[in-house]
Amino acid sequence: MAKTNNKLEQLLDEIDFKNLSAEEITGPDGLLKQLSKRMIEKAMEAEMEEHIGYAKHQRTPGVTANARNGKSSKTVSTEIGDIPIEVPRDRNGEFEPKIIPKHQRRFTGFNDKIISMYGLGMTTRDIQKHLQEIYHVEVSPELISNVTDAIMDDVREWRNRPLDTMYPIVFFDALVVKGRTDGRVANKSVYMAIGINLDGQKEVLGLWIADTEGAKFWMSIVTELKNRGLNDILIACIDGLKGFPEAINAVYPETRIQLCIVHMVRNSTRFVSWKERKEICADLKMIYAAVTEDEGLHALELFAGKWDAKYPMISKSWRDNWHNLNEFFQYPDDIRKGIYTTNAIESLNASLKKVTKKRSAFPTDDAIYKVLYLALTNASKKWTMPIRNWGAAINQFAIHFEGRVPI
Repeated sequence: MAKTNNKLEQLLDEIDFKNLSAEEITGPDGLLKQLSKRMIEKAMEAEMEEHIGYAKHQRTPGVTANARNGKSSKTVSTEIGDIPIEVPRDRNGEFEPKIIPKHQRRFTGFNDKIISMYGLGMTTRDIQKHLQEIYHVEVSPELISNVTDAIMDDVREWRNRPLDTMYPIVFFDALVVKGRTDGRVANKSVYMAIGINLDGQKEVLGLWIADTEGAKFWMSIVTELKNRGLNDILIACIDGLKGFPEAINAVYPETRIQLCIVHMVRNSTRFVSWKERKEICADLKMIYAAVTEDEGLHALELFAGKWDAKYPMISKSWRDNWHNLNEFFQYPDDIRKGIYTTNAIESLNASLKKVTKKRSAFPTDDAIYKVLYLALTNASKKWTMPIRNWGAAINQFAIHFEGRVPI
């Protein structure tokens, strides 16, 4: 590598950059494109030489029946624009260039650029415009679709991958996006299962698009998790979805159900003015952060006395759902924080909403899966640390759920 770098330095030293304008270096017909063209063509010439067994103009009679057979022209798209190149051919039609394979018109890395932009929420039109403005490359919507469709195999593999045999906590959350069905635009609910594994790390277990919500759909989700190897869940944190607790306990009869505090707080502040939201969230925290259930109920009464005149439905909602909210009061503080931590869901939701809000409607369910899979892949790269104080929490789990936690 050092030898190659030295040769490159010598080559660059021979170029008189002082007398070259920016246009002459990076313009449509600039030095950068010319060098790229020659490098690609030189690489293919070397490949051809290796393929037929002799250098150009040095054929030895009887060595091989194959021979060079001129060149064909094609244009390849690169990060610096379109580059016309001459591709060598052989008489037998057997030559397969490796640097730019047959039928490929995009240089290595170009597809990755498209997929990366798609994963950031850019629409096909946005990507098309960006490539034209930045790289001076014209691509069709069909090409972009073909490139992004190539990751569907990865999506299917990811959605069907084996899971750990046990996750102490699993959050079930939903995201609403707009999608097309039979030519009509409608809201679609995309459900996620977010597991906290034995090491305290967050992991998205799966994605499901609900055509019709109900007990049958919930049952299909938990049955799939079971079939993929997840044999035990200690605590399932869910939204107030009718029939979901029963579906979970039908497959995991020993799993405790906890109505998700994140969802309760989110629903409680949906119609609260922005100026008062921070104060209301702080008062709600006094309820779910109470040491005992009695203290939590007392904090709820104080909340009602302060806010019922303006927002009476908040305290009513918490009272109506208290039988599914009070599960975490049975556990020590470390486990409670693992259950009601907002970071596991809220940061992920923010990442997903960022990439979905730019689209008026997704054309197909596969398009939804592609974008969310890429967004989740990007988000999970930041999940490098376990939940805070997880070591203490898992030890408490082992005591509270005796015999179910491998230690």
